[in-house]
Amino acid sequence: MKFKNKIKIKVNGKNVIFDKNTSVGTLIKKLKIPLNKVAIELNKKILNKNKINKTKLDNNDNIEIVHFIGGG
Repeated sequence: MKFKNKIKIKVNGKNVIFDKNTSVGTLIKKLKIPLNKVAIELNKKILNKNKINKTKLDNNDNIEIVHFIGGG
């Protein structure tokens, strides 16, 4: 990658570029996703929502955000 101080990650299958030291919490805020209605998977492991602000993203991380939908 040629961008200094940037990382490339994949969010729900799409490549995106963010600043180094971006937390998962910051990512969720920038994407305007309501935290109470999603599950977050980082590199195939479910994240504890209490730790998202301390969990930093790294180059080539893979994030999957799954929205809960009610039904019956």
